[in-house]
Amino acid sequence: MTSSSSSFFSRFCSSALRSRPISTAVDTAVRRNDGLERRLGPFDLILLGIGASIGAGIFVVTGTVARDAGPGVTISFVIAGACCVLNALCYAELASRFPAVVGGAYLYTYSAFNELTAFLVFAQLMLDYHIGAASIARSLASYVVTVLELIPFLKDNIPSWVGHGEEVLGALSINILAPILLVLLTLVLCKGVGESSMLNSIMTVTKVLIVLFVIIVGAFKVDVSNWTPFAPYGFNSILTGATVVFFSYVGFDAVANSAEESKKPQRDLPFGIIGSLLACVALYVGVCLVITGMVPYQYLGEDAPLAEAFTSRGLKYVSVLISFGAVAGLTTTLLVGLYVQSRLYLGLGRDGLLPAIFAKVDPARHTPVHSQVWVGLVAVILSGLLNVRVLSHILSVGTLTGYSVVSACVVALRWKDKTSSQVSDRRISTRGEGIICLLTIACCGFDAGVLFRFGASFVYLILVAVIAILAAAALYLRQVYMDPPGFASPGVPIVPSISIFFNIFLFAQLHYEAWVRFVILSIVTIGIYAFYGQYHADPLNSKVSIVYHRAPVQETQRIHLSVGV
Repeated sequence: MTSSSSSFFSRFCSSALRSRPISTAVDTAVRRNDGLERRLGPFDLILLGIGASIGAGIFVVTGTVARDAGPGVTISFVIAGACCVLNALCYAELASRFPAVVGGAYLYTYSAFNELTAFLVFAQLMLDYHIGAASIARSLASYVVTVLELIPFLKDNIPSWVGHGEEVLGALSINILAPILLVLLTLVLCKGVGESSMLNSIMTVTKVLIVLFVIIVGAFKVDVSNWTPFAPYGFNSILTGATVVFFSYVGFDAVANSAEESKKPQRDLPFGIIGSLLACVALYVGVCLVITGMVPYQYLGEDAPLAEAFTSRGLKYVSVLISFGAVAGLTTTLLVGLYVQSRLYLGLGRDGLLPAIFAKVDPARHTPVHSQVWVGLVAVILSGLLNVRVLSHILSVGTLTGYSVVSACVVALRWKDKTSSQVSDRRISTRGEGIICLLTIACCGFDAGVLFRFGASFVYLILVAVIAILAAAALYLRQVYMDPPGFASPGVPIVPSISIFFNIFLFAQLHYEAWVRFVILSIVTIGIYAFYGQYHADPLNSKVSIVYHRAPVQETQRIHLSVGV
């Protein structure tokens, strides 16, 4: 019995610590017999990022967070946006280094660290995506009902359980329309990336034009007295709000996960990631200033804050337009969210960490139909039964954790470039020291967040910050780095270190429900890996041929990925 337990533990450790180093070069492209189709250009990628972001924050979360943070919700969006800019720089570098393979944060973590960490990152991110899709679907259903009630004979005659939701036993809330909308969008995504990309582009352009119209018209109705007090519940509420709205910026993550469907990924992915994020930050800040200036924060609605704000100021026609724009906006956000989830499931299915059915790509439509249907089914169940406000409290934990790990991947993969030719004992020693520094920065970020949250002395905050600065200095002075091919994030390792610190700082501001969710999901994920993943994962079978193109030369050199234990 003891021998069996020892054998199980030994195998678990061996599998969990397995990594997949990937060699990259300029302009790589993947070629698989079961691959996806490359149809997305740079403009498509920018619209993909904007389509994923603008909607949830402006049309949904704004009113909820403003009730807790007041006009300071604007600062919440700025803080979350600043953190995301740092994360976007890291994502842009890794998307440029791994432009040919689907997987995003999961793939980067698998390459830089190990298999179990990558699986944990996937699980935490995926639950955020599932919850986000359910939350957005319910808000979309609410807006659809609002539009339908513009028809006289339907006004006030549509039951709440159809679109707005009818609460049952507190956390439960029945909604019929949200699952129906999810089924329709799932069918569009199963049809093919070309059709879904065209729908996303049309509706995203419409959405952005309406948001700009809202900002311009609303600016003339702003009452600056509504901005006083700017932070009625203190700066802590602003930071807590930042953790909630952080999820509103995940559009650049969607761009990174479209690597295998981008025409020229190494050039276009960084452009799409950073460009879409900067556009979103500007739009979010503009709308937050306008709506909190038009209506006192206490009276902002939770389901449709923009439409209600304009109605209260006598601009009914604008509120009608906003309702139509919200339907278009939330549709694209939901569409892209479902798209990204299916591609992540595809990556894990290929590696064997999930059943092989998730790895199947329809040869005619070039889409992972089985993964897409599964993603839609999970969202249907969540959106049809759970309360949106309860769901929003456990958002962002996976995103904050995943983005921190991605920032660490940028640093770790730069080490690999330079240390491959060094002797084995020196490589291990240098890498171990670097990982300790990264963990120290993360712990300092969490400690600073907890101290700030509970009102500890400012001296302790300074002490923790000094320790984090020393760890970042050690990374900078004691490690050797190499500029990667393609886009390079500036200021490595300082920029990724700042990103990690602030991501984990925001993590410490999350609601207690999110902390519980993080711990429980981590335990469940480790259990799934221990009893399924480690036995079915086959990294050697997931080798992908990488073809290097050095324009204008047409010759190619085929190099296979390897997996190190």
